[in-house]
Amino acid sequence: MGVSDAELAADVVRRAGRAAAGIREAGLSVEQKSDRSDLVTQADREAERIVVDRLREARPEDGVVGEEGASVPGTGSRRWVIDPVDGTYNFVRGLDWWCSALALQDGDDVVLGAVHHPASDAVYVGGPDLPPTRDGVPLEPQPDVALADACVTTYLHPPFYGDEVGAAFERMVNGAATVRMLGSGTMDSVAVAEGRLHVRCQHSVPIWDWLPGAALVLGLGGAARQVSAAGVVWSVLGAPTAVAEVCSALTER
Repeated sequence: MGVSDAELAADVVRRAGRAAAGIREAGLSVEQKSDRSDLVTQADREAERIVVDRLREARPEDGVVGEEGASVPGTGSRRWVIDPVDGTYNFVRGLDWWCSALALQDGDDVVLGAVHHPASDAVYVGGPDLPPTRDGVPLEPQPDVALADACVTTYLHPPFYGDEVGAAFERMVNGAATVRMLGSGTMDSVAVAEGRLHVRCQHSVPIWDWLPGAALVLGLGGAARQVSAAGVVWSVLGAPTAVAEVCSALTER
């Protein structure tokens, strides 16, 4: 009997995360992508290759799409979405708030997400119908809090602060108890899933930065929503009450 999707996902992200960490320890070559804070390294590409090769071996009928360009068509409705190194700026600068992550979709539905945090060697796996775990130990259900009592984790590039997007961002964060910008959206989502943070909100989030964490949060009874405001799509997940209040603040006119 072959491995389950959850077992496969845990194995794949662990391999990718450990490979990336090993490459960082040996020394990195870094390239700039769209702006000065958007970086890519050989670790991103090697980790993605490891994931794609393993998925093609274990699930040849499934599609694959990755941040660093992986694109493999599938023969059915299932697709694996890969983020080999989420938080590359942190990764390059020697900070520990980064991870390897992936998600499995069936059609438009997210089935599961998996995340490996190399600094702690922890692996998180779960989804809407798969109770999330850390290293096989079940996580506690998502606590519900109001935005006024919530820590919001977010990100906004400085050029956006003075425009319509910045105004929507300001409406959102002004209602929170406190705000953090930590530099890895998926690790932020993991912290939300564990109840250490309460809401993640960011605009223009690609699917590989959204689906792995959303799967975990949904599996714990949290909310994951996407809303349009100020001409961009905002991705919001976490405590249901706080998420609803964030979405209301973003779309307020």
